[in-house]
Amino acid sequence: MRLIFAGTPVFAARSLASLLAAGHEVVLVLTQPDRPAGRGLRPAPSAVKALAQARGLSVYQPLSLKDPEAQARLRAAAADAMVVAAYGLILPAAVLALPRLGAINIHASLLPRWRGAAPIQRAILAGDACTGISIMQMDPGMDTGPVLTAAALPIAAEDTAASLHDKLAQIGARLIVAALEQLERGQLGVQAQDATAATYAAKIAKDEAEIDWNEAAAAIERKVRAFNPAPGASAAARGCRLKIWRARVVAGRGAPGTILEAGATGIIVACGRDALCVLELQRAGGKKLTAAQFLAGFALAAGERLEFSAKTTI
Repeated sequence: MRLIFAGTPVFAARSLASLLAAGHEVVLVLTQPDRPAGRGLRPAPSAVKALAQARGLSVYQPLSLKDPEAQARLRAAAADAMVVAAYGLILPAAVLALPRLGAINIHASLLPRWRGAAPIQRAILAGDACTGISIMQMDPGMDTGPVLTAAALPIAAEDTAASLHDKLAQIGARLIVAALEQLERGQLGVQAQDATAATYAAKIAKDEAEIDWNEAAAAIERKVRAFNPAPGASAAARGCRLKIWRARVVAGRGAPGTILEAGATGIIVACGRDALCVLELQRAGGKKLTAAQFLAGFALAAGERLEFSAKTTI
């Protein structure tokens, strides 16, 4: 097919690579404007832009698609379909109507569950047993269009947002190619979403990463995995911010936030229910360390309290 591709992060870049490998003609690539990145905060291209430039594709980075000039450029592409994956800009109804087959979205959840910006993190936070990829015909709503095809994926007990992202990106890259082939042949059915079953995956706010030790250990452990790699679940010790990267639920009782044990096998912290054994953590400005490595340079002892990092000064 003759395609316009709209996407920005690595998740989208994997689908773009898959479409190119399948022989589709990508006549235009839309991606977010370059953003400051790295220690120098210099403008850096998105993963999609980097791939598109490496393949010699035409790249367009509008600030909005509501602008008539932007819409004229999309119209001139004369695409059969527009494939959208984690793009980050709203597509007006006028844009959705431009391609012959409309706009097709690769969404990282089993719609209508987790419509919105952060479906991977929300699925982990909620303790969902599975998630998946939905290939959706876009309409003007927020992920409300009919589902063309979908594939489920169990969420493993050790899955982080990073590992689940990578698994779903692979599925999405494979599924979009198959979906376009079936769509062109008229072999895909259209399944309207059940709006009464919809849940919303709001964008992650930084303060959500603050650990509240009054919560159950299981909920905190899910937070650790959901916010790995970003923004990182946060706590504090002696006024120093800590990022907790790996933990497991263990038996234990005590005042929430109290360290019950601190040794080579982990730092056990009492929670509202059960306890959390912290296995990997990071001090502000430092490296990720195992509990044993961390304790060698920052001694913690049973009876000390871990605080809410929002109350600390860095």
